[in-house]
Formats: sequence, C-alpha cells, structure tokens
Amino acid sequence: MAKEIFPGRFTADIGRDNITVFLIGMRANRWWKTAKVAQVASAMPAMMQHLAKNPEAGLLGSEQWLGRTTILLTYWESPEHLRKFAADRESPHLGPWRKFMKEIAGSGDIGVWHETYQVPASGIEVVYNGMPLFGLAKATSHVPVGPGRNTAKQRMGSAARVAHK
Repeated sequence: MAKEIFPGRFTADIGRDNITVFLIGMRANRWWKTAKVAQVASAMPAMMQHLAKNPEAGLLGSEQWLGRTTILLTYWESPEHLRKFAADRESPHLGPWRKFMKEIAGSGDIGVWHETYQVPASGIEVVYNGMPLFGLAKATSHVPVGPGRNTAKQRMGSAARVAHK
C-alpha cells in the first residue's frame, strides 16, 4: 500500500516540553550465523506489537531500518515510560533480553546497542518536504510550515512555544 505523500513543507508540533528519543539496534557481526541473527531480530516485532496495543506504555511512534546493522528509532513520552517498559515483567522485553545475555552476549556474533536522549522542545527543529508522515511528525503532530516557522532558526524552539500555549 502506497503511503500518502504530502507535497510542500511540514514540521512537527510535539505539544510538550520535551521528548525522549530512544535508538536501539543490532549488528550481525557474523551474518552467516543466521539462526542467532534471526533469534535476536525476531524479538522486536513482539515488543512493537505489545507497545502498539498498550499506548499507556508511552511509545509515541517509531521508524525502522533493516540491514546488517538494524536501527529502530523510537519516540517516548518520557524516560520513565521507557524504563518502566524495559523493566516490566509483563512486557515482551525482559525474556528476550535475558535469553540474549545468557546465550549470545559476549560471543561476538551479534552486537546490540541503544542510545537514549531527553530532548527539550526548544532544541528540536524538523522539516519534511514532499514526504509521507514520518519521524517525529508522525509520532506527534504533522503541521504545515507557515509564518513563524519558515526557517530552521524559526522552527528551532517553536514546539516549546506551542506546548506552553
């Protein structure tokens, strides 16, 4: 199914003081060990389905890229929401993580990584031109670029002004 393309320039209105950005991924260091790669890669869809069914968990949206190094970009309401999900015994995260640590970690076959950023709205500037809903605008609110948001300098921090209205 083709995604709707929005002609023109758009930005994101995050509607809050800050947003938590979480990047997570894996790298198939020994890609020929397909069973191990598949085992690790197969854990993520269940987590994403769980989060989609439980919006109170705090995931706002995500984008994913697949390859030898896979990356999942996620946007969260807060670092507390993210930490709660990671530690929740009822979520599909702890089991696969423990299995990875027991069976694969340290072998060098597969690398996993993550980065977490707490980003103030005043430090965010985004623009999408001729794109489908994507990234932060898909996770929050997709709005046309207009007066007061025409330049990167004007957009930087405009989300903070909107959040405080």
